Amino acid sequence: MSSLSAANGAFAFRLLKLLCPDDPADNVFFSPVSVSSVMAMVLLGAKGDTGAQIAQVLALNPKGDIHGGFQSLLTQVNRPGAPFSLSIANRLFADKNWKFLPSCTESCLKFYRAEVDQLPIAEDPEKSRKHINTWASKRTEGKIQELLAEGSLGKGIRLILVNAVYFKGRWDQQFEESSTRTMPFKINQKEQRPVQMMYQEARLPLAYVRELGTQVLELPYTGRELSMVIVLPVEGVDLSTVEKSLTFEKFQSWTSAEQMKSTEVEVFLPRFKLQEDYDMGSVLQRLGMVHAFDDACDSPLGSPEAGTGGQGGPALLQHQPQRPQLPGPATSSCQRSGDLGGFQVPGSVGQ
Repeated sequence: MSSLSAANGAFAFRLLKLLCPDDPADNVFFSPVSVSSVMAMVLLGAKGDTGAQIAQVLALNPKGDIHGGFQSLLTQVNRPGAPFSLSIANRLFADKNWKFLPSCTESCLKFYRAEVDQLPIAEDPEKSRKHINTWASKRTEGKIQELLAEGSLGKGIRLILVNAVYFKGRWDQQFEESSTRTMPFKINQKEQRPVQMMYQEARLPLAYVRELGTQVLELPYTGRELSMVIVLPVEGVDLSTVEKSLTFEKFQSWTSAEQMKSTEVEVFLPRFKLQEDYDMGSVLQRLGMVHAFDDACDSPLGSPEAGTGGQGGPALLQHQPQRPQLPGPATSSCQRSGDLGGFQVPGSVGQ
């Protein structure tokens, strides 16, 4: 595993712990690599405490080739000819009076494929907001049309860092439309409602974490480079118990080749749509990334008289038979419900 992969994984689970709500019926939906790639751009010129805090929160090695690593990652992700559609796009939207160092804009484009748009943010924040929303909508095939809500460009914001992710793929083993049926879906321990549930019986990678009473199922997409991994407690085990014990190291262990065994399973998966909105700037400050959002940010991406806009934005996940999709700007996915459908080995109970 590359150092960047390990760093992104560690950061993802730290962020997950912070974003998990107190109400178990609420969902969490975010893209860790979106946040890390956007903030790594700030590292291009960050100095002193600002750079140290960003590197620490993102679990990056300041002595490593951070930007070359992201360059390789984004090149691989955005490559043509893949058996799925996946793109990660970065963009810097700055006030028209913002002064960038030429070396900074060149490096943003070289390493992060991030171009710069200069807008009248201070004079006409509403016009600027609509321009940014149009860009996000185009990058996500129209799935995200309101990245920034009306009035969200507050006083003092002069630089906005935006990341958009779009994914569309087909399951390696399809859920047939004819197998979809109406079944009860558990909202929490006491409430359930009927939903359209996709169904298939197939051989899939499955692990059972005995000490937590939890199943781990991998649903590969065509090409088997990408997968959805579902962590599902068995009946009687509370999801919050699993969440509290979940770490990147444990997730690696649970999904390792030694643990995941090809098993004949029945899979019940609801058709669902997720949308969440976070003030990611305040979230990152809670993790210790304070100076990057100060007015006096010591980075050429910053300006002594203006603050940096956070990357928080809505995220949208749609899964349908035949056409699973996962788009989302500045935000990957984590389903947090009492029961995500279900899966079991035929003839057994959760083992």
